[in-house]
Amino acid sequence: MSGVAVTGIGVVAPNGLGASAFWSATLAGQSAIGPISRFDASDYPVRLAAEVRDFVAGEHVPSRLIPQTDHWTHMGLTAAAMALDDGGVSPAELPEYEMAVVTASSSGGTEFGQREIERLWSKGPGWVGAYQSIAWFYAATTGQISIRHGMRGPCGVIAAEQAGSLDALAQARRLVERGSRIVVSGGADASLCPYGLTAQLSTDRLSRVTEPSRAYLPFDAAAAGYVPGEGGAMFVVEDDAAARARGVHRYGVLAGHAATFDPAPERGRPPTLARAIRRAVAEAGLTPGQVDAVFADAAGVPDLDAAEAAALVEVFGPHGVPVTAPKTMTGRAYAGAAIDVAAALFALRDQVLPPTVGVRDVAYQLDLVTGAARPLPLRAVLVLARGYGGFNSALVLTAPDFLEEA
Repeated sequence: MSGVAVTGIGVVAPNGLGASAFWSATLAGQSAIGPISRFDASDYPVRLAAEVRDFVAGEHVPSRLIPQTDHWTHMGLTAAAMALDDGGVSPAELPEYEMAVVTASSSGGTEFGQREIERLWSKGPGWVGAYQSIAWFYAATTGQISIRHGMRGPCGVIAAEQAGSLDALAQARRLVERGSRIVVSGGADASLCPYGLTAQLSTDRLSRVTEPSRAYLPFDAAAAGYVPGEGGAMFVVEDDAAARARGVHRYGVLAGHAATFDPAPERGRPPTLARAIRRAVAEAGLTPGQVDAVFADAAGVPDLDAAEAAALVEVFGPHGVPVTAPKTMTGRAYAGAAIDVAAALFALRDQVLPPTVGVRDVAYQLDLVTGAARPLPLRAVLVLARGYGGFNSALVLTAPDFLEEA
């Protein structure tokens, strides 16, 4: 294999609908965190979120699908269509069994499910729609992308919270290596409804700070949790040589990946994030010194920040590599790592790291990019994600021709 490249990107993010709008806002440090507007959150301990406020499903999704599917699937379908258009892919012109779909989701259709449960209890079972049986399901977005674009190759979904989007891209790479011509991959989630927010509150990791600019401060001495978000990103993944033959733009190569699982706290064993980092870097054929930047998981929870910082210092040394957390502008969606991947690919293209906004007092030995974007040479970047319950995922992305030149 010549490598597996990303040739199309579609983004539906709180600070930008579409890849260009998202990247411009991210480089400018524009945060989308603000008061929850989708429902009355005055009785909830968490009042802030990063919502995709300018998204209108009817402008992007066929009208017949809207009542059949959840808000999360609407955004996933939109991002997938954007990615296919960006990658110059016309699914109708390709063999249907040579196109695959693998996405990440860990909340599913919570808003759709809540609406149907409310109908059940207020009006009775006859008012529950038939689509409740599928619209809530984690794989619904994968299925709808597959159906809409006639992609009948291997399809699947990965549920590993934040880590899922990176794991999904690793699975997409495997599918390309096994013969799939085109894979649509990434992740999207939308769990900003009373039911969804209540489920997230059970982790005790959400910030209860009411000032938007101070609510989500990963690696800061004032860190007090994270702000929930929604949205996601989808990608077109294909063989690098085939992409060159098609003459399309290659954003980067999926060069290395590793996933680990942390032991339960009562076991007394250390976290395994550092091991995931080392394995991903090694699989990419690189050394830690060749990694130019890290897009951090950035939980904003003090003990989780300390564990991630310790892993980065262990692998790269104190202040050993620039680190950024652009999700401080978009909140942490369950599939938010896909948005980080999009940012990392644009960073490779434009040779600039977006900032971590809001952080003033870095509490760890990290070279955290704060204040403004930082231009610097970028050939290989690492994206990290951790999911509730112990999931760790590390993905190395390289500039299109970096591994050939190295």
